[in-house]
Amino acid sequence: MTLFAAQRINCDVIIDEGELTARIFNIQRYSLNDGHGIRTVVFFKGCPHHCPWCANPESISGKIQTVRRVAKCIHCATCLNDADECPTGATERIGRDISFAALEKEVLKDEIFFRASGGGVTLSGGEVLMQAAFVTRFLKRLKSLGIRTAIETAGDAAPEKVLALAQQCDEVLFDLKIMDVAQAKNVLNMHQSRVLENFRLLVEADVCVIPRVPLIPGYTLDLDNMQAIINFLAPMKLTELHLLPFHQYGEPKYQLLGKPWQMAGIAPPDEREIAQMRRMAEDAGYRVIIGG
Repeated sequence: MTLFAAQRINCDVIIDEGELTARIFNIQRYSLNDGHGIRTVVFFKGCPHHCPWCANPESISGKIQTVRRVAKCIHCATCLNDADECPTGATERIGRDISFAALEKEVLKDEIFFRASGGGVTLSGGEVLMQAAFVTRFLKRLKSLGIRTAIETAGDAAPEKVLALAQQCDEVLFDLKIMDVAQAKNVLNMHQSRVLENFRLLVEADVCVIPRVPLIPGYTLDLDNMQAIINFLAPMKLTELHLLPFHQYGEPKYQLLGKPWQMAGIAPPDEREIAQMRRMAEDAGYRVIIGG
């Protein structure tokens, strides 16, 4: 019997989840940017927000979507836009339902990398809070197996839901975006007052919360917005802050989904702009990591 197997057999928490399922759209292995160590990242489908810069537009809808990659299509007309019948993979289904047991089996394939690197499993999206019941129980299960866990979230949900989920995590990667309440609502459909209250709640509950700031030209790449974030965080005595510079990697996905890319032609932040934001955070006492 291996050490890892023995650890699982001897765990105290046994959860019988029956037919509990989640809707996901990707499992990304060997990630180095979504928590400490080597991570396996599970992307959950569905998000209540409308961030113009979202790099995963396929995550926004909670529905399973079907797309067609024109470059792969051989116009054989045999598939009738059915992903199961398409011989080339040109017709592709985005999103799938997966059982609790099947997802556990998938992520534990990488267990040796977690234990060797101090990494673990990160649950992302979309927004994991939209499937909070599944996510909370899944995190609890991983914790019982000795697997380190993290979530990526914007924290915009009922406080009791956020706290119950976050308390099963070793790290909560918490995005702080537009600080102005009215602008956050109009641009992102985000309840910013609730987001900030939830952030405070997690800190007060001794959850390991790491604030992350996307640097988006025209939105959050702004001295006043950055200063508002620093002022908000100041009483909490946190030590680490992540800056996530905007990029154009998501543009092809919008084309595939037939959606307009609102950030077309917008240049990513240059080194000077990133350095300015970094300096503000470091002057406030934070260890800054670029890229998360």
